[in-house]
Amino acid sequence: MTATLSAEDDLPAPASPTPPPPAAGYPPLAGSAKIVGTISLALATFMNVLDTSIANVSLSSIAGDLGVSSSQATWVITSFAVANAIALPLTGWLTQRFGAVKLFTASVLLFVLSSWLCGLATSLPMLILFRVLQGFVAGPMIPLSQALLLSSYPKAQAGMALAVWSITTLVAPVMGPMLGGWITDNIAWPWIFYINIPVGFIAAYATWSIFKTRETPIRKLPIDGVGLALLVLWVGSLQIMLDKGHELDWFSSGFIVALAATAAIAFACFLVWELVDNDHPVVDLRLFKLRNFWTGALTLALGYGVFFGNVVLMPLWLQQYMGYTATDAGLLTAPVGLFAILLSPVVGKFIGRVDPRKFATAAFLIFGAALYWRTFYNTQASFGYLVRPIILQGAAMAFFFIPLVTLTLSGLPPERIPAASGLSNFARITAGAFGTSIATTMWEDRAILHHAQLTEAVNSGSATATQYLQGLQSTGLSADQALAAVNRTIDVQAFMLGANDIFYASSLLFIALIGVIWLARPVKADAGASEAAAGAH
Repeated sequence: MTATLSAEDDLPAPASPTPPPPAAGYPPLAGSAKIVGTISLALATFMNVLDTSIANVSLSSIAGDLGVSSSQATWVITSFAVANAIALPLTGWLTQRFGAVKLFTASVLLFVLSSWLCGLATSLPMLILFRVLQGFVAGPMIPLSQALLLSSYPKAQAGMALAVWSITTLVAPVMGPMLGGWITDNIAWPWIFYINIPVGFIAAYATWSIFKTRETPIRKLPIDGVGLALLVLWVGSLQIMLDKGHELDWFSSGFIVALAATAAIAFACFLVWELVDNDHPVVDLRLFKLRNFWTGALTLALGYGVFFGNVVLMPLWLQQYMGYTATDAGLLTAPVGLFAILLSPVVGKFIGRVDPRKFATAAFLIFGAALYWRTFYNTQASFGYLVRPIILQGAAMAFFFIPLVTLTLSGLPPERIPAASGLSNFARITAGAFGTSIATTMWEDRAILHHAQLTEAVNSGSATATQYLQGLQSTGLSADQALAAVNRTIDVQAFMLGANDIFYASSLLFIALIGVIWLARPVKADAGASEAAAGAH
């Protein structure tokens, strides 16, 4: 892949060595070993990606069982995402320290253990702790599954192998809500974690059996401990601030002020430490000097943050205020991946011939249109009407990931692609966690505002309100019960209007991202562009 870049963008590679690919020194697999190896890697990837979406429709049940609010239950999502993002930059160092096969197998087994612990959790703090562990050990799984897969196939078949692998990452978000909803309604929410146990054991056993003789070289390398500590501190502080801010009334709380100050200071120190006199940075921030990298990474992160925030918000609204069961909410939100599954191979085929900025523009326009369509939702909307913009949104997903990753990695020499891919994925996953917290917080804030506005119409001087209250009392309700019923009706309307506000703001943000993506330089992609993009996704 090449790109039209200026001379000042031609940066030297970072001083820290780049881990060799697992393919080094080993011939491709053949026969049943190749088939079993591919299936085992796909199973592990499927399990990992499934856990990013399976809990979305279970949040209401988790909140009810653990005695917390729905906004607090979203920490189950954000804690996993933040820990997963923080683990990504460590993958290269861990791979060289322990070997790709050992690390991948251990990661899968630890994922199984943490899943079991999540199911056993009896309080929200326990569940969050185990979700953090689960997210952290999951960090190396996806990049290493890609690397091990590429070592199993001849280079000429690499694109086909990655296409098969990518299907699992697209099917999992479709299956997650449906499976999570059915399990929550028919068994119990802990089983959304317990189902990882047999899948993980099978994937770990099969992977070790096939790849144990194909271990990568092991080297003891220094680790940027200070940079990692600062990274954990500023990301963790900022995420906790976003999660707890609404509950503690934001900056009227000394705790929130302290978190904000900690995040700001740690972030400033992190920037200085990583950029000044550091031969082994935990993330290569000098990549942001490249125009295509920062525009691609920024739009990918912001777009994903907005998208994922809405993905989490939708099931909460459906279950709490539209009367949907977890199963029905899962069935409604699952079709978001259908168009993505169908169109992604087409995008992969043409990504080498079409400017990725055009694909990304199409994605943002479709996202914007689908989210604007959602602003017309109301409390009487049918299942069919609610699902249509969700299906349309799947088409946007197909034009979103591969073109933006292609743009982000354009013009980079091969030795810098692992660091660039890791940094881009870190930004994307972190933005997803931040987006979830921001979307749910703003939803509740807007609902409070709409509730206050709607309540103004319920007074003794309103003939309609008086008649409605009298009608409720005529059914046998007391005056207090009638007022409670009216308040619930107002709540339903207020949270529906609040959701529409989030949909509208999200639509505008996607349209605004079109201007950012065209700041990138045009990319002249070669035939291997789609392969590089798929491998970095």
